[in-house]
Amino acid sequence: MPVTIHRQDRGYLLECELLLLRPAEEVFGFFADATNLEAITPPQLRFEILTPLPIEMSKGAIIDQRLRLHGIPLRWRSEITAWEPHQRFVDEQRRGPYRWWIHEHTFEETDDGTLARDRVQYGVPGGAMVNALLVARDLRRIFDYRSRALRGIFPVE
Repeated sequence: MPVTIHRQDRGYLLECELLLLRPAEEVFGFFADATNLEAITPPQLRFEILTPLPIEMSKGAIIDQRLRLHGIPLRWRSEITAWEPHQRFVDEQRRGPYRWWIHEHTFEETDDGTLARDRVQYGVPGGAMVNALLVARDLRRIFDYRSRALRGIFPVE
Protein backbone atom coordinates (compact mmCIF):
# COMPACT_ATOMS: atom_id res chain seq x y z
CA MET A 1 0.00 0.00 0.00
CA PRO A 2 1.43 3.39 -0.89
CA VAL A 3 1.85 6.06 1.74
CA THR A 4 -1.36 8.04 2.12
CA ILE A 5 -1.76 11.34 3.95
CA HIS A 6 -5.16 12.75 4.80
CA ARG A 7 -6.20 15.98 6.44
CA GLN A 8 -8.03 15.51 9.73
CA ASP A 9 -10.02 17.94 11.85
CA ARG A 10 -6.76 18.72 13.60
CA GLY A 11 -3.62 18.05 11.59
CA TYR A 12 -2.88 15.10 9.32
CA LEU A 13 -2.91 11.33 9.24
CA LEU A 14 -0.25 9.29 7.43
CA GLU A 15 -0.94 5.59 6.84
CA CYS A 16 1.01 2.82 5.17
CA GLU A 17 1.36 -0.93 5.42
CA LEU A 18 3.77 -3.58 4.24
CA LEU A 19 3.55 -7.37 4.22
CA LEU A 20 6.81 -8.88 5.44
CA LEU A 21 7.26 -12.62 4.96
CA ARG A 22 8.46 -13.27 8.50
CA PRO A 23 6.68 -14.01 11.80
CA ALA A 24 5.48 -11.07 13.91
CA GLU A 25 7.88 -11.95 16.71
CA GLU A 26 10.86 -11.49 14.36
CA VAL A 27 9.55 -8.30 12.73
CA PHE A 28 8.63 -6.75 16.09
CA GLY A 29 12.06 -7.76 17.42
CA PHE A 30 13.71 -5.76 14.64
CA PHE A 31 11.70 -2.66 15.56
CA ALA A 32 12.31 -3.24 19.28
CA ASP A 33 16.03 -2.58 18.71
CA ALA A 34 16.29 1.22 18.40
CA THR A 35 19.66 0.92 16.64
CA ASN A 36 17.81 -0.48 13.61
CA LEU A 37 16.17 2.91 13.01
CA GLU A 38 19.27 4.04 11.14
CA ALA A 39 18.95 1.14 8.67
CA ILE A 40 15.44 2.21 7.64
CA THR A 41 16.04 5.98 7.57
CA PRO A 42 17.24 7.68 4.37
CA PRO A 43 21.00 8.39 4.60
CA GLN A 44 20.58 12.05 3.60
CA LEU A 45 18.81 12.63 6.93
CA ARG A 46 22.06 11.72 8.74
CA PHE A 47 20.02 10.13 11.51
CA GLU A 48 21.82 9.45 14.78
CA ILE A 49 20.62 8.16 18.16
CA LEU A 50 21.98 10.27 21.02
CA THR A 51 20.58 8.23 23.92
CA PRO A 52 23.24 5.92 25.36
CA LEU A 53 22.91 2.36 24.06
CA PRO A 54 21.50 -0.14 24.61
CA ILE A 55 18.04 1.36 25.02
CA GLU A 56 15.59 -0.72 27.06
CA MET A 57 12.49 -0.42 24.91
CA SER A 58 9.38 -0.32 27.05
CA LYS A 59 6.58 2.06 27.93
CA GLY A 60 8.17 5.29 29.17
CA ALA A 61 11.48 4.86 27.30
CA ILE A 62 12.92 8.14 26.02
CA ILE A 63 14.95 8.23 22.81
CA ASP A 64 16.92 11.33 21.82
CA GLN A 65 17.90 11.62 18.17
CA ARG A 66 19.60 14.03 15.82
CA LEU A 67 19.00 14.40 12.08
CA ARG A 68 19.24 16.89 9.25
CA LEU A 69 16.22 17.89 7.20
CA HIS A 70 16.95 20.02 4.15
CA GLY A 71 20.37 20.63 5.69
CA ILE A 72 18.91 21.98 8.92
CA PRO A 73 20.09 20.14 12.06
CA LEU A 74 17.23 19.00 14.28
CA ARG A 75 16.97 17.25 17.61
CA TRP A 76 14.06 14.97 18.28
CA ARG A 77 12.98 13.39 21.54
CA SER A 78 10.50 10.50 21.46
CA GLU A 79 8.73 8.69 24.27
CA ILE A 80 7.37 5.18 23.94
CA THR A 81 3.80 5.59 25.23
CA ALA A 82 2.50 2.08 24.46
CA TRP A 83 4.44 -1.17 24.34
CA GLU A 84 2.69 -4.46 23.52
CA PRO A 85 5.35 -6.93 22.34
CA HIS A 86 4.74 -8.59 18.97
CA GLN A 87 1.56 -6.52 18.46
CA ARG A 88 2.08 -2.75 18.66
CA PHE A 89 3.92 0.19 20.08
CA VAL A 90 3.51 3.94 19.96
CA ASP A 91 6.17 6.62 19.94
CA GLU A 92 5.27 10.26 20.54
CA GLN A 93 7.39 13.31 19.89
CA ARG A 94 8.23 15.16 23.08
CA ARG A 95 10.55 17.66 21.37
CA GLY A 96 11.09 18.09 17.65
CA PRO A 97 10.00 19.77 14.43
CA TYR A 98 6.29 18.90 14.56
CA ARG A 99 3.55 20.45 16.64
CA TRP A 100 2.75 16.87 17.57
CA TRP A 101 3.70 13.44 16.25
CA ILE A 102 2.00 10.24 17.40
CA HIS A 103 3.28 7.17 15.54
CA GLU A 104 1.51 3.86 16.08
CA HIS A 105 3.24 0.74 14.73
CA THR A 106 1.12 -2.42 14.54
CA PHE A 107 2.15 -5.97 13.61
CA GLU A 108 -0.53 -8.44 12.52
CA GLU A 109 0.53 -12.01 11.85
CA THR A 110 -1.13 -13.50 8.77
CA ASP A 111 -0.81 -16.83 6.95
CA ASP A 112 1.76 -15.17 4.66
CA GLY A 113 3.84 -13.29 7.25
CA THR A 114 3.39 -10.07 9.17
CA LEU A 115 1.39 -7.05 8.08
CA ALA A 116 3.32 -4.08 9.48
CA ARG A 117 1.24 -0.91 9.61
CA ASP A 118 2.17 2.68 10.42
CA ARG A 119 -0.36 5.28 11.50
CA VAL A 120 1.05 8.74 12.20
CA GLN A 121 -1.03 11.64 13.44
CA TYR A 122 0.89 14.91 13.16
CA GLY A 123 0.62 18.67 13.03
CA VAL A 124 2.99 21.14 11.39
CA PRO A 125 3.81 24.77 12.09
CA GLY A 126 2.47 26.78 9.17
CA GLY A 127 -0.48 24.48 8.56
CA ALA A 128 -1.79 23.27 5.20
CA MET A 129 0.59 25.22 2.96
CA VAL A 130 3.73 24.00 4.73
CA ASN A 131 2.36 20.45 4.78
CA ALA A 132 1.51 20.52 1.06
CA LEU A 133 4.78 22.12 -0.08
CA LEU A 134 7.26 20.36 2.20
CA VAL A 135 6.18 18.00 4.92
CA ALA A 136 3.85 15.58 3.10
CA ARG A 137 6.33 15.15 0.24
CA ASP A 138 9.22 14.55 2.68
CA LEU A 139 7.19 12.04 4.71
CA ARG A 140 6.18 10.10 1.58
CA ARG A 141 9.84 9.85 0.56
CA ILE A 142 10.95 8.80 4.05
CA PHE A 143 8.26 6.11 4.41
CA ASP A 144 8.80 4.88 0.82
CA TYR A 145 12.52 4.53 1.60
CA ARG A 146 11.64 2.71 4.79
CA SER A 147 9.44 0.22 2.89
CA ARG A 148 12.23 -0.49 0.39
CA ALA A 149 14.76 -0.93 3.21
CA LEU A 150 12.46 -3.31 5.09
CA ARG A 151 11.93 -5.38 1.93
CA GLY A 152 15.71 -5.72 1.73
CA ILE A 153 16.05 -6.71 5.39
CA PHE A 154 13.09 -9.14 5.21
CA PRO A 155 13.39 -10.35 1.58
CA VAL A 156 10.25 -10.96 -0.44
CA GLU A 157 10.14 -14.18 -2.48
